[in-house]
Amino acid sequence: MTKRARVRAPELRGRTWINTGGKELTLADLRGRIVILDFWTFCCINCLHVLDELRELEERHRDTVVVIGVHSPKFVHEADHQAVVDAVERYEVHHPVLDDPELATWKQYAVRAWPTLVVIDPEGYVVAQHAGEGHAHAIEKLVEELEAEHGAKGTLRRGDGPYVPPEPVPTALRFPGKALVLPSGNLLVSDTTRHRLVELEPDGETVVRHVGAGERGLVDGPAEEARFSEPQGLALLPDRSVVVADTVNHALRRYDPATGEVSTLAGTGRQWWQGSATSGPAREVDLSSPWDVAWWADRLWIAMAGIHQLWTYDPDAETVAVAAGTTNEGLVDGPADQAWFAQPSGLAADGDRLWVADSETSALRRIERADDGDGDGDGDGFVVRTAVGTGLFDFGHRDGAADQALFQHPLGVTVLPDRSVAVCDTYNHALRRYDPATGEVSTLATDLREPSGAVLVDGDIVVVESARHRLTRLRLPEEAVRVESVAHRTQREATEVAPGRLRLDVVFQAPPGQKLDERHGPSTRLLVGSTPPELLADGAGQGTDLARELTLADGVTEGVLHVSAMAASCDDAPDVEYPACHVHQQDWGVPVRVTPGGVSRLPLVLAGMDDEEA
Repeated sequence: MTKRARVRAPELRGRTWINTGGKELTLADLRGRIVILDFWTFCCINCLHVLDELRELEERHRDTVVVIGVHSPKFVHEADHQAVVDAVERYEVHHPVLDDPELATWKQYAVRAWPTLVVIDPEGYVVAQHAGEGHAHAIEKLVEELEAEHGAKGTLRRGDGPYVPPEPVPTALRFPGKALVLPSGNLLVSDTTRHRLVELEPDGETVVRHVGAGERGLVDGPAEEARFSEPQGLALLPDRSVVVADTVNHALRRYDPATGEVSTLAGTGRQWWQGSATSGPAREVDLSSPWDVAWWADRLWIAMAGIHQLWTYDPDAETVAVAAGTTNEGLVDGPADQAWFAQPSGLAADGDRLWVADSETSALRRIERADDGDGDGDGDGFVVRTAVGTGLFDFGHRDGAADQALFQHPLGVTVLPDRSVAVCDTYNHALRRYDPATGEVSTLATDLREPSGAVLVDGDIVVVESARHRLTRLRLPEEAVRVESVAHRTQREATEVAPGRLRLDVVFQAPPGQKLDERHGPSTRLLVGSTPPELLADGAGQGTDLARELTLADGVTEGVLHVSAMAASCDDAPDVEYPACHVHQQDWGVPVRVTPGGVSRLPLVLAGMDDEEA
């Protein structure tokens, strides 16, 4: 058994508990169990990936392990208690959740990123911390060690956990995602939480049929037997079949309304990781949480929310390929292969433009053909431009000129008849409008509950009110609603750093029984950048060492450090020819404030414990 630092776990403090039947939990209540704290927020796609990673571990160790979700909000809307309750149901979180809107427990555990997992042993000591995705295998190995150690000591307590499921609510739809008008005039809706599609009559209420068995899975076949996993975006192909962004299956599915058959177009069912193929035969390339799809420029475009990119699918060649984005999270315009996105979640085609709802930057972006100067209009690629939005940490509800306007985590875009764009401003519970002709943003409707998509029907707009579990039909107003302007920044406190040199340490310790995989060169990668770029005088760029000396520029007093780290580890078994390997990765956006009394070292834990802070 590896010797570990003994750090007593701080108490769990927040506003209230969910999934406990009304009981408030303390660490004393959990003594004798292995506790995994999952610091998450429901806007974060990486957090949703971790929820899925933990499902099997929870099931296999249900009598020894208690997972506790600690909901730590980024956006103002995520601090609303009912919104957290909705998210717990929407994403099928089957463990207790502490609603912590003031980030009290986040601060006590010195968490710096969503998602972060903290493991507490049966005696109440913190024994490991992991940031980002890909750690389920390592945590399971640790759980097995802790079960053996504390079983032998007599300090392990087995039995049922404190989870109390909520009462189910009967509704025709449950947290629907997107909608599509079929050639028949009926509406097709992704009934996300029930893992199916629902066809409705044009009234938006009368159910025609269900597509999918209503249980999570990746199964092709007739409508009543097929299975999806949290489907979202829908788009018509030229052959009038429907493409479904099957988000948690990391796949694109095809639904034929004429026959009711469901098949798989793209994806393997596995999540894409750094180093995976970025193009090739569609059924052989991994995808990552495709959230929306749209037909544009003779291709199907895919909002690949899980890795902050746009991909395309070519139905003739049956291939997929990256079209825009670098996998770095942020807001950077320019040539498509250099642009940065942040969880693109909505797409809408309009002739020579593809509009993108870039949710984590609360931005409206567009893709256009680049001008190669030869006058033939075909371009030599694509370029990304931002219409509304400034970055990862600024959001709100502000109308007016586009360079001052603010959204809050929009998930959907719809092109209106006058070529303006309706934006489902999800966390503002509003439908907004951007007019490219005037550069103005206005509000079309309020009092919608987490709108996530919209379609035009006979001159009206039908909005998917996800958190009200329904479609709502609105007449497009001649005049916009007047809304009092509000602006917000994320509640995360800035880290105070000293001017001059700053040592960045990404802490990574290979899990028990594993070692760094250096068979094909360095097994680690570190990419550092900043907003504004002038914040760093030296130290930006890519390298293989997880430690780096940064130099902060004179005269820049605050900003955000963008850090992306990856480490690959393999089972340390000399007698095994092909050991199992695992990729651990995380992106951090760390707000910093330069002050003479600040720290000169910034530790970011990817996996393990920071010995210098223990």
